[in-house]
Amino acid sequence: MTILIVMQDWLGMMVRWLHVVTGIAWIGSSFYFIALDLSLKPREGQAPGIKGETWQVHGGGFYRMIKFLVAPSEMPDELTWFKWEAYATWLSGFALLVIVYYWNAELFLKGENSELTTGGAVALSLAGLAGGFAAYEALCRSPLRHSQLAVGVVLYVALVLFGLFYTHVFTGRGAFIQIGALIGTIMVANVFVVIIPNQKIIVAELIAGRTPDPKLGDQGKLRSVHNNYLTLPVILLMISNHYPLLHSTEYSWLILALILALGPVIRHFFNSRHAGQGSPWWTWLVAGMILIAIGWLSDQGRLDLESSALPPTSDFAEVQNLVMGRCSMCHSDKPNFPGITHPPRDVRLDTPERIHAHAAAIGLQAAWSRNMPPSNVTGMLDEERAQLAAWLKAGAPSQ
Repeated sequence: MTILIVMQDWLGMMVRWLHVVTGIAWIGSSFYFIALDLSLKPREGQAPGIKGETWQVHGGGFYRMIKFLVAPSEMPDELTWFKWEAYATWLSGFALLVIVYYWNAELFLKGENSELTTGGAVALSLAGLAGGFAAYEALCRSPLRHSQLAVGVVLYVALVLFGLFYTHVFTGRGAFIQIGALIGTIMVANVFVVIIPNQKIIVAELIAGRTPDPKLGDQGKLRSVHNNYLTLPVILLMISNHYPLLHSTEYSWLILALILALGPVIRHFFNSRHAGQGSPWWTWLVAGMILIAIGWLSDQGRLDLESSALPPTSDFAEVQNLVMGRCSMCHSDKPNFPGITHPPRDVRLDTPERIHAHAAAIGLQAAWSRNMPPSNVTGMLDEERAQLAAWLKAGAPSQ
């Protein structure tokens, strides 16, 4: 058992590193090509079949970038494909989902009050990834496909509804990761199902001496734009597990809805600048208002001390007994919770000094949110969380 746990920890570290590296490569190339495409301008006297060109400078050199309207008249000798970054990011991300959330579904995926079994929670997650992409693909092939705004609104509403559902059956962090994984699946499927196949058809047409259908390039470009606007939300969702005040308070699904709106607003600013359409500074005002709303919802979603069945107290002896009873089976020098051989994140809460030293973390994880204990496996009561909050409000006294 110990060997399996150690192997899981090391495997998680290596896969997470791979996921970050490949994600940087994919996002970097994606953002660059969208910026490049938006900056292209038609030039006087340019050759037929050229959509536009732009000059760039980087690293001490000048670059002349040219885009053909559909494709060049003949196949070039060398052609670089951008696809493995996307595939490797999704594969490593899915592996990480398995290692962290499916392997530990009882702790990190299945909700505290959910009637799902651990196997049922994993199956629901997998079905959501497959079904979510199928619904998105149907949307992109429906009559609404002719309006980017309509597709965006329907997709946004669908993701919010998915999030509302998942926050009721998964843990808070599990729900946020599930929506992030769903968006990531949609993005990589855009590459795998539409962008790359269309590019292969265009190449085959060129080799055969035929003129490719312009619709193939337009379809790929549209999916690239979708990915561009989905990137910032998915990044925040993927790191949200570090921030319990986002995902483990009462209004987490509304916070999720705001995160899904925040990213596209920010991307609009940069896309507008790249296209030479000016700098819509109002987007930063909107982004700031969204962040304020997220903070307000997080605060409003905290526990109500006044409604606590037990009178809040700042007595440290009671706080110590509470932490020792609910947390120290994992957070101690020698954890005795099944499957835990080392205190998570090296946090130990088995002495008065250690409890006081980690007061802020206790507040974030267990008093102001319900992130810990994971899936509330030790049965911490809301009244007990309120007592922790009262102790913190009094300055976390250690006497």
